[in-house]
Amino acid sequence: MSNRTLLPAALLLVAIGAAACSGAAGPISSPAATAAVTPDASSAASPSPSVQGLAHPTGADQIVLRYDSAGGFVPPEFLAARVPYFTLYGDGRIVFVQTSAAPSTGDISVGQPLRTARLSEEQIQSLLEFALDDGGLAIARETYNTPMIADAPTAVFTINADNDSKTVSAMGLGHDPAPGPDAAVLERLATLADRLYDFDQGGSLASDPYVATAYRGVLTDASGVAGVPVRAWPWPHLEPSDFTLPKDPNVLQQATHTLTPDDVAALKVDGSQNGIAAGIWVRTDDGKLYSLVIRPLLPDERA
Repeated sequence: MSNRTLLPAALLLVAIGAAACSGAAGPISSPAATAAVTPDASSAASPSPSVQGLAHPTGADQIVLRYDSAGGFVPPEFLAARVPYFTLYGDGRIVFVQTSAAPSTGDISVGQPLRTARLSEEQIQSLLEFALDDGGLAIARETYNTPMIADAPTAVFTINADNDSKTVSAMGLGHDPAPGPDAAVLERLATLADRLYDFDQGGSLASDPYVATAYRGVLTDASGVAGVPVRAWPWPHLEPSDFTLPKDPNVLQQATHTLTPDDVAALKVDGSQNGIAAGIWVRTDDGKLYSLVIRPLLPDERA
């Protein structure tokens, strides 16, 4: 990463947040609700020479900046349903979790709303400058471990800009860092995490619902589970054998299958378009019990 003059955080908030009121930095345009990008390997492209400022990929399914979370002491179904908090793609499209929305309170836990909008190139540049400089990604190393809080989730940042790509993982980010040489970088990474976690600032920025074109269904053997509400197997055209188990026997054996929006709608669960984290148990005709998780696929994901 090259050295640059630091961009104050306030400038980023003006450049992006102004789109909600004055449009001074270029409006955030909202794509049509049905305009989810269909992943296509042919759209992959190297950084475009026409981009002014920090070079970055320009493909509609190419990640420029992402904030995700991994691990943590949570049920495996929750991990399977987790969606990155924020992703910026090369064409300016963003997809983010509206974390300010109230969590699901029904018997079935559905995901928080996914939203989408589009940033101008000027806004992309401001966000990348903030992420690299004020957010610490330009100087951060790949891994920060905190053994004393091993059950905490790990913040994962991915950036592809300024002719470089890197992934930075920080365990327990946001907890008071212990004094030491990493404290200043971790504080900057926490600032970036806070900004991307609530990207639309409590719902104040214009955006549209993200409409996934495909979903990942995840089945886990629930033999021995009792006292839970059980549904009949929902799909006459699918069987559990259509869900593929991972080849690695050392990882959690959760079987997956790509589902269509109609497959998800057949579950008749309000809010299922945002995913189903837990709470659905389905039984096949032969009496086998499974837990079922539904996760929306993002533009860069294929299965």
